[in-house]
Amino acid sequence: MFFGLLNIDKSDPEIVTLKSSIKMIGVSINTSMDTIFKDAAALGRKYKSIKDRNIIKHKTSPWAFVAISKDFTNNGDNWEYLMGDVVDSFDGQPEELTEFEIPAKTYAVFKISPRFSFLWGPTIGLTKKYIYTEWILKSGYESDNDVIGDFEYHDERSLAKKPMIELYVAIKKKI
Repeated sequence: MFFGLLNIDKSDPEIVTLKSSIKMIGVSINTSMDTIFKDAAALGRKYKSIKDRNIIKHKTSPWAFVAISKDFTNNGDNWEYLMGDVVDSFDGQPEELTEFEIPAKTYAVFKISPRFSFLWGPTIGLTKKYIYTEWILKSGYESDNDVIGDFEYHDERSLAKKPMIELYVAIKKKI
């Protein structure tokens, strides 16, 4: 019943090459497959407390937020997970925050649109499972996670009545 509520889009992604990098200021945590849902919730609370203090400078307009998975270790079982606002500059940012620059490279872009906002986590999780265990194996691509594995891009569409985000997965042509 629960999985019937999830809306996993298995259509082919758009393949894009970012023309320029995306700068992010926020918070991070090391996580694993066993703890990601608990860790993501804790990181979300930490990020909210930072947002409430209004200390992130140089935010882009219109607003955008990213959640990044990178630095996979132990065969992809452990990684760093970051959340933060997209900014124009790293200048003058508080030292307590994490900065990261999403590289300009090629990505497969998947649209994620849960039926209900409380299903963001499971919908993103199952979409990533589909991407890494099915789609990428059949595509002409492979993961290109030397700097970044993937990132969620949230903007005003994620706050709409029918919310939607884009999941960018770093890829390169199979050799």
